[in-house]
Amino acid sequence: MTLRQLRRVASVCGVSRYSRMRKSQLLEEIQKIQSTQSTHIPSTQLEAQLAVEAGKFELGVDVDLTAEELADVDEGLGDLPGGYGDSRIVLLPRDPQWAYAYWDIPIEHKNELRYHGGQQLALRIYDVTDISLENQSPHSIQEYPIDEMAREWYLPIPVSDRSYTIDIGYRCGDGRWLVLARSASVSIPPVYPSDWIEDIFITVPWEEELAGKTFVELVPPSHKAAEAGTASETTEQSAIYDRIFGMGESMESLRVAGSLYGSMQQSPLESISSFVFPSGAGMWSLPTTSGVNMSGVGMSGIGMDVGERQRQFWLIADAELIVYGATEPDATVSIGGRQIKLNPDGTFRFQMSFQDGNIDYPIIAVAKDGEQQRSVHMTFDRSTPSRNTNTKEEAVPEKWF
Repeated sequence: MTLRQLRRVASVCGVSRYSRMRKSQLLEEIQKIQSTQSTHIPSTQLEAQLAVEAGKFELGVDVDLTAEELADVDEGLGDLPGGYGDSRIVLLPRDPQWAYAYWDIPIEHKNELRYHGGQQLALRIYDVTDISLENQSPHSIQEYPIDEMAREWYLPIPVSDRSYTIDIGYRCGDGRWLVLARSASVSIPPVYPSDWIEDIFITVPWEEELAGKTFVELVPPSHKAAEAGTASETTEQSAIYDRIFGMGESMESLRVAGSLYGSMQQSPLESISSFVFPSGAGMWSLPTTSGVNMSGVGMSGIGMDVGERQRQFWLIADAELIVYGATEPDATVSIGGRQIKLNPDGTFRFQMSFQDGNIDYPIIAVAKDGEQQRSVHMTFDRSTPSRNTNTKEEAVPEKWF
């Protein structure tokens, strides 16, 4: 019997303080009481009664194992290996702005690629929205050098609501890219509100058999828009939602990890400073008089005695990529495979994070009737040779005179 079963038997037999006893103590007390009982119950009847009582509390697992009982659970098992002999990398979305990658690459595979010219181990993240890398080029590529001993990495996502695939491999001196492993494609969630606004409620009887039945077909909003053509929503609910969704999309287009310029485009600034600056850098980081004073340099220092003081100093800086242009107001424009919203006069502006690496962006405009098309193909490269920055929260007191 398990410890729980023995406690139930001890309760039936009238053992005091049975909940504090171990198995051996419970067995001893139960046997004493059974041997001294004045009313003798036939053994078969007693065994049946105890089995029924104990069965009520049978969980299949003894949850109160002692240290001695646990000591030999992993006896004879070896240590976990450092790797499993297969080159493999996995990409997981953490949130709309960041993804997490981990990998397992045998040292033999690394040595083989280094023998063929591999120099710098790196990660390459590809935008593969609605395409296959087997026979098509990605919408964009970004490369991140990594350490040879690393087994995991966090990567910034250029644009949310897209599909990405990641490679781990070696970059050669002559520009070749040698792949060690490639992940499956993953979809990054959008940072703006979902475009699903149709709520459908149905009542299903409690006794209804659900297997194999379809009660309602959910059609993606993009398909509905294609079927409806240019028909616009006229209800008040749709109008309100369109405004909210437009604000969310504009927030995403301006969203830059640590971007000062992106935050300056929002109004009111105070309401979204924490969104644009997860690190805490907000309105006080703008190049205003108050912002300068908060860093310890400004009017507050005039007239003070010269001597040793404590000062905290900090800096945040980053870059962003802005693509802008204009076309016919009723045309359709896509940047990197993603359709963007035009202003009433046909102008457009697309802003995104510009991290180290290469960004490959085709820009395509299609006339309303689909008969005419114009395009431009742009690529951008960024490199940050050194970085010595910190946020205001990370600043530590330093001595100065």
